[in-house]
Amino acid sequence: MSLYIASLNSGSNGNCYYVGNDEHAVLVDAGLSCREFEKRMLRLGLDVGRIRAILISHEHSDHIFGLQTLSKKYQLPVYITAPTCAGGGLQIPSHLIREFSPHQEIQFGNISVLAFPKFHDACDPHSFLVRSATVTIGVFTDIGRVCQTLIDHFKLCNAAFLEANYDEEMLAKGRYPHYLKNRIKGGKGHLSNLQALELFLAHRPAFMSHLVLSHLSKENNHPELVQQLFMQHAGCAEIIVASRHEETALFKIDHTSSLPFISPKPRRNRQLTLF
Repeated sequence: MSLYIASLNSGSNGNCYYVGNDEHAVLVDAGLSCREFEKRMLRLGLDVGRIRAILISHEHSDHIFGLQTLSKKYQLPVYITAPTCAGGGLQIPSHLIREFSPHQEIQFGNISVLAFPKFHDACDPHSFLVRSATVTIGVFTDIGRVCQTLIDHFKLCNAAFLEANYDEEMLAKGRYPHYLKNRIKGGKGHLSNLQALELFLAHRPAFMSHLVLSHLSKENNHPELVQQLFMQHAGCAEIIVASRHEETALFKIDHTSSLPFISPKPRRNRQLTLF
């Protein structure tokens, strides 16, 4: 069964990823305002009524900014760990909170979700796999380093949102203070372009059709730079760079083909600047 994926926004100004089929869908993170979320869903032709849950990876504001409003307005259950909920200072009605445990599958109709821990400077951070009967999508962002658990799950993916946050040279020469540079590259911050590429080259499965490069740094990366880097090694995989300003196209992922999209990306006359 095919799954459809889109980044509604990706970057330090807000993160929100959509994965679903014709009946059921989930959001990973809700860092957009409710109004902006609704606009982008509408432009993609997506029905909010299909969304069964919001999955929260960690408590940083760019992942939870719109969560309380969105969950309340649409009465969407929020799957979150207790440390993450407390760390974010969230006030969500108890009937909408669902605590999850790592490595335990959660079923939403004919799709399921599996969470697993990751390295990031947050209370209790997790990555996610979203699965249908035949397709697996990974959401792997805000990751300090590649571990064996990440590798094992990456190998299962027909498509993945993968962090490529910074170019190492740009970070080294950039204006960030040393403490922030060290935080970014220190093992609980973010993946560099090269770290993401090494994971892709060494462990991508032959059936991976789409890779959505995500959470690019505004100061220490550039979309054309990372696109060119990955395109040299893409093979049959479609490489997409997620924006901090607008949604991507909606991509159809299945186990036999690599159709690039089912709805065109909105065109806007502006220079993209990504975090």
